[in-house]
Amino acid sequence: MFLLSSFEVIGTIAFAISGALVGIEKKLDLFGIIFLSITTAVGGGIYRDIIIGRTPPIAFVNPTSSIISIITALIVFACNEKVGRFQKVITISDALGLGVFTAIGCRTAVLHGANNGFLVIAMGLGTGVGGGILRDVFVKNIPFILKKDIYAVASIIGALCYYHIHSYLPDILSLYICFAIIFIIRIISIKYKLNLPVRKN
Repeated sequence: MFLLSSFEVIGTIAFAISGALVGIEKKLDLFGIIFLSITTAVGGGIYRDIIIGRTPPIAFVNPTSSIISIITALIVFACNEKVGRFQKVITISDALGLGVFTAIGCRTAVLHGANNGFLVIAMGLGTGVGGGILRDVFVKNIPFILKKDIYAVASIIGALCYYHIHSYLPDILSLYICFAIIFIIRIISIKYKLNLPVRKN
């Protein structure tokens, strides 16, 4: 579980960086950059908690992820020109975050009584990609997951696997398998530039 928690922190930082970079690209002020950073990192978890009836959402009860996001946003704001040098690291961290947050979303749904496959998968997907969707909507961009890369699909496949194996395997093993599947699919899609088909007129 320690390894998963470590990956969760890494993923939070990666998501926060992506939010901060979009804020800088859109020429937002410091507050706007911090706001997008936090939204990207915790938005998916807040969405999940509201849907499953966990109120107030854990992001408000335990502000650790928000604090990490604020610190990350401040660092990105101060060192924006250097962030681009670590693009590969950020990409890998983002893949880690997607896998971890999807797995945690599925597990949280199950722990709160969800026995419906669609709900478990939707909560995993929502936790993994919800923050990025909110980020893009706030700055009037087409959400990233709707136009490029095997991203949401990787999350769905991992969540589907979690749903089908969690009843037969130890909880922690189910989480790691879900995470590993998503991470591997994401990295392979990046390495080989795999995308879903787009209709060309």
